[in-house]
Amino acid sequence: MKLEYVPLLRVQRELQGLPRNYARFQQYLRTMLNQDGVELPPLGIMNPMGKDHVTTLLDALLALDADGVGAQAAADASAALADVPGEFKIGLVVADDVMGGWTNRWDYEFTLRFGSGHRPFEPDPDSPSGVRLPWYLKHFWFTGVLWSSEPASERAARQAILLPAYRFAYVHRNGPARTLRAMLAQEGQVMAAVGCAAPVLDEEDIAYTREVLLPFLDADDKRTCIECLFGDAAGRTLGFTPRGLSLWAGLALALYDARRNDPQQPGPA
Repeated sequence: MKLEYVPLLRVQRELQGLPRNYARFQQYLRTMLNQDGVELPPLGIMNPMGKDHVTTLLDALLALDADGVGAQAAADASAALADVPGEFKIGLVVADDVMGGWTNRWDYEFTLRFGSGHRPFEPDPDSPSGVRLPWYLKHFWFTGVLWSSEPASERAARQAILLPAYRFAYVHRNGPARTLRAMLAQEGQVMAAVGCAAPVLDEEDIAYTREVLLPFLDADDKRTCIECLFGDAAGRTLGFTPRGLSLWAGLALALYDARRNDPQQPGPA
């Protein structure tokens, strides 16, 4: 895998510096699009009309040189995943899950982890990425997502880059996750490989979560999987059925099991 890091945080900050009006939105579109399609697709997840809390977070990320952290993470992933074919671009983008009116974090989390409809990538041997691209894209992009509800940190920036790269590698080696069982296996292995320290539940909650999820392991519908992966608080934002699960319950179980099954996994990145 060859990852090319593209610094996008300064681009987002310049957009944030414009007055919050239609002219800003027009500039956002001009920045993201070109005459042939989408120039910078990761910007599609940002809130072009973000308020001051997004500006504050971008300033904090720029102050800690998050783009530099992201570039190093991309280089590290390229070296570690050298057996995975393809050339890809990647950049960090702030998604506004605090005041972004159309950004439901849990719907986005599911799509970022498993794809729209969790369909497999269609191979294309003539593409540098090895994956068939839609007509409006010239390059295959990964998006390193940072959430406006979370503080800036080097660890968050680094993991935002590593996670989509390692996730693609996992799908390349194992195929797409279609059921809850496969989704738990994928995300547990990916988070453990990257060295994620969270999400974490205590032993009692882990045992309870395992029991609750058992009847749903072969589920393949988005609603059930979101309920089980992200917990009741997440599902409630989408009007889904509460299962009596803690926030991030399924993913905490996945990470716990991945670490238990492979004690040689690295520590937090």
